[in-house]
Amino acid sequence: MTAEAIVKPPRRHTPRVHVRWQDADVVMGGGAPVVVQSMTNTPTDDVEATAAQAAELARAGSELVRITVNTPQAARAVPEIRDRLDRQGLHTPLVGDFHYNGHKLLADYPECARALSKYRINPGNVGRGASRDLHFCRMVEIACREDRPVRIGVNWGSLDQELLARMMDENASKGSPLGPGAVLRRALIESALESARRAREVGLGADRIVLSVKVSGVPDLVAIYRELAARCSYCLHLGLTEAGMGVKGIVSSSAALAILLERGIGDTIRVSLTPRPGEPRTEEVLVAQQILQSLELRSFMPEVTSCPGCGRTSSDLFQRLAKSAGEYIRERMPEWRAGCPGVERMRVAVMGCVVNGPGESAHADVGLSLPGAGEAPVAPVFINGERRTSLKGEDLAGQFNRILEEYVQRTFGAAAQQPKQGNNQKEN
Repeated sequence: MTAEAIVKPPRRHTPRVHVRWQDADVVMGGGAPVVVQSMTNTPTDDVEATAAQAAELARAGSELVRITVNTPQAARAVPEIRDRLDRQGLHTPLVGDFHYNGHKLLADYPECARALSKYRINPGNVGRGASRDLHFCRMVEIACREDRPVRIGVNWGSLDQELLARMMDENASKGSPLGPGAVLRRALIESALESARRAREVGLGADRIVLSVKVSGVPDLVAIYRELAARCSYCLHLGLTEAGMGVKGIVSSSAALAILLERGIGDTIRVSLTPRPGEPRTEEVLVAQQILQSLELRSFMPEVTSCPGCGRTSSDLFQRLAKSAGEYIRERMPEWRAGCPGVERMRVAVMGCVVNGPGESAHADVGLSLPGAGEAPVAPVFINGERRTSLKGEDLAGQFNRILEEYVQRTFGAAAQQPKQGNNQKEN
């Protein structure tokens, strides 16, 4: 079945939410592509470290970068972080993450409020009792004044306990009460929707509101967002709140987001991975991109298809070739992205034996198929479905990478963008 034959579910009808900074205009909703975002984990008052990590995330492909704003020192640092990114030509919008004292920080540090392109408010911890509504409304009023969108982000680890207690009491009085888990899910949804209604009353437009309701369990997240999507038309931010580390975090996030995105639910995503010690924060960006690319919702870089190996592929040559091709593509992508539009849709295959290798390679734009174990390392190369050459010798990886480079320049480079020469005279 061709990709054109696959019918994608329609996206939910949502307002278009613009998150802007200088020449960057990130659009969520309204049929726009799903947006990838991430968050720094450096102390925001450490300007150098936070600006460096935000730049790293932006270069990896994060279209929005969220930073913690939790102290006066952090609020004072935000404009300088913004300036450092701008001086590098990185105009990726910054999102301020506020808890407990956001109403005070935004009011006391207007330069911070202006340097941020979006605010994240957690209605579960903006205050208690009468102060909750007052603090929430102050933050929304500043967002209205600065023309900033707001993500109302409810989290099951910091849910409004008064709301939950009230809903638990109401549930207990029913003849057939729901289980605690079901009540918790309903309380999360009600917190988000009630907060959105209150923000609208203060003056924030529907096209300036993004909702998120985050939990850690995949079934809970899917159930919550299915109901939330049915009950409102706001833009929705998807993600598990604490996905975990490594394989666990990647699999859990992929499972949850794939189910929802395939149903047309979700306008922006974050994969909240716990970074492995000493490894870069950018893994969460790459995983989010791969989820979207695997679902054919967006294209970020060429796909490299490779087989898992079997008894016919006891040699690790095909593994080394697949690794080399992937690394070469990642290394070249910044330059390719700038000068070779469309290259992100290129398909590459590196296969290990004669069973599926030739067919899979022929389906790719550029494919290489090894004969299997115990045979001479001669690799036929397929380009646009046709066998063009065979590689052999000690430097198969270098030869294949050169073929990739030549294909990219010929197919997507400057020469490929020139209008074809021909007889342009009109017939009489």
